[in-house]
Amino acid sequence: MSTTTALQSAAMSPSNNLASKPRWYLIPVRVLLVTFLLTLLVFAVSLLLGILGVVIVGALRGIHPNMPIAYRHIALLAAATTAAVVLIAASVIEIRHYRQTKALAEIERISG
Repeated sequence: MSTTTALQSAAMSPSNNLASKPRWYLIPVRVLLVTFLLTLLVFAVSLLLGILGVVIVGALRGIHPNMPIAYRHIALLAAATTAAVVLIAASVIEIRHYRQTKALAEIERISG
């Protein structure tokens, strides 16, 4: 038996291809991590756009811009809305993925 054939048979052995059992306790960790990161990203972008908007409006009206408006009324509301949407969407996606992985692992376990 050549080296290539031995490597191919070792790589294709069924014991190496078994999927790991899905872990349900990692779902909340992933959901909260994704929610936090996307909320932080949206807060930063909306704060930047809010600051630019407040500065432009202040310059057009000839008044001193009120900067707390940018984070209190624009960025905070955008981040809170995004957090709610991402939390629900990420939860649905992760639960769906967990169920699919669990079903596939069970099929693989039964078949061999």
